[in-house]
Amino acid sequence: MTDSHFLYNKFIFDYNSIYMQKFKASITGVAGYVPDYILTNQELERLVATNDEWITSRTGIKTRHILKGENMGSSHMGVKAVQILLEKTNTNPMDVDLVICATTTPDFVFPATANLIAAEIGAFNAFSYDMQAACSGFLYAMWAGTQFIQAGTYKKVIVVGADKMSSIIDYTDRATSIIFGDGAGAIMLEPSPDEDGIHDAFLRTDGRGWVHLHQKAGGSRRPPSLETVQNREHYVYQEGAVVFKHAVTGMAQAAEEILTRNNLKGSEVDWLVPHQANKRIIEATAQKMELAPEKVMLTIDRYGNTTNATLPLCLRDYESQLKKGQKLVFAAFGGGFTWGAIYATWAYNG
Repeated sequence: MTDSHFLYNKFIFDYNSIYMQKFKASITGVAGYVPDYILTNQELERLVATNDEWITSRTGIKTRHILKGENMGSSHMGVKAVQILLEKTNTNPMDVDLVICATTTPDFVFPATANLIAAEIGAFNAFSYDMQAACSGFLYAMWAGTQFIQAGTYKKVIVVGADKMSSIIDYTDRATSIIFGDGAGAIMLEPSPDEDGIHDAFLRTDGRGWVHLHQKAGGSRRPPSLETVQNREHYVYQEGAVVFKHAVTGMAQAAEEILTRNNLKGSEVDWLVPHQANKRIIEATAQKMELAPEKVMLTIDRYGNTTNATLPLCLRDYESQLKKGQKLVFAAFGGGFTWGAIYATWAYNG
């Protein structure tokens, strides 16, 4: 072999070793924020024809937090959550490489809410963008952030889920006003020093389902106008029975698929981290996975459905119970229709 051939082969070996190596991404910190104002079922009884027993029996929700104040959007809560995350992980914001914000209620049509969060926290070396997949957005964003870590492109990725759902809820509509709350959560993704981390994802969409859960106006198809405002078309529209059926099927399918692909049994899963849309949907998903109730993270009773914030808020509230190496399955379903599951092993002791 000539010297030139040897050097060429060495270059190819070094390239493959350095640039083609697949790093594993792990969650190294979690944080969350919910506004101070608490909207109770009793208060909702004065706004719409409902009562505490009806709400609790059908959704499992007792309270939800609502963001009050002028000029406060989803970024306000996202910033609060990320600031807590940076402090907990002792991270200099200038070391953050990427900020992804999953949101269905952005502050503006543009710029991205992630841009506002990155600027406010001082992450001036990061690039940032929003992810919109309704209630599945955080799941999608977590997998997107994982790809940047796995490729070796970035070392510190923040994924935020933030939604001010109260801004698009009609509080005269009993079907939707009882469900949603406001909040934000965030995680830090970094290269794993071992085999613990995010292993696999199963993500799906069926765009035909949009008709059953959407916001009728406010986009480019039906821009805001006097007519759309008078017709109350800027609020969430949901066909509850149809969405319920598809949510149970979609979350269970995704969870079962992720278990099969990773040779896991439901009994081997330590925690199900489900989107908090409805307690009955969560229970149905857990039953299909043959999971005991104590293995299911549940926060819907106190926060309601915070859309993209539900998954990170679950991690925030259960962090003290998480142990390194535990097996977690994340599952979500959202408008669009969007759904999926992620399998991960936890990277640190809470």
